Amino acid sequence: MEETKKGLLIVVTGPAGSGKGTVLANIVNEGDCAYSVSATTRKPRPGEIDGVNYHFMSVEEFKEHIANNDFLEHAEYVGNHYGTLLSEINGKREKGIHVILELEVQGAANVKRLYPDAVLIWILPPDYATLEGRLRGRATETEEVIQKRMQTAIKELGSFDMFDYIVLNEDGKSYEASRALRAIITAEQHKVSRTDSFVKKFMSTKID
Repeated sequence: MEETKKGLLIVVTGPAGSGKGTVLANIVNEGDCAYSVSATTRKPRPGEIDGVNYHFMSVEEFKEHIANNDFLEHAEYVGNHYGTLLSEINGKREKGIHVILELEVQGAANVKRLYPDAVLIWILPPDYATLEGRLRGRATETEEVIQKRMQTAIKELGSFDMFDYIVLNEDGKSYEASRALRAIITAEQHKVSRTDSFVKKFMSTKID
């Protein structure tokens, strides 16, 4: 349908340890979805590549982008700044690519305010114990950071009603979670609210 040519704006939120990166990778590999690479002031983790995982920048560079109105949204999370560059979004959507933003709750709220048709999705583990176990299993963060992330997750999970969907990512079932996410994308493409051009075209062919 012609009305689906413009890509969706999909905002995915989930606490560190939710496994959202693996779920999203399955979707992006299918070809019609792409990440919007966020900017951040946090330090790269082992194996992360600038421009691929994040646009890593200094606090000074980040503030310069703010001054130039280069961000769709930006927020502070666990002591670091994160932001979505407008240049990462508009061109892809016009080509029919669904743009995925991986954001925290505050950033998701900002996007929803500016783009009411954005689709907001939680990716979550089945429970807090699983979440904490995954964080500890990564062995990349201090105890202080782990506790801060758990506290942040508890606080953010109070914002359920702002989101449109929840996808559970159980241990060993990231593929099943990605199928649930794909089902959401397909359903959103066929929403009546996104079919204006199709309805107009259909009605223009009616026979009196």
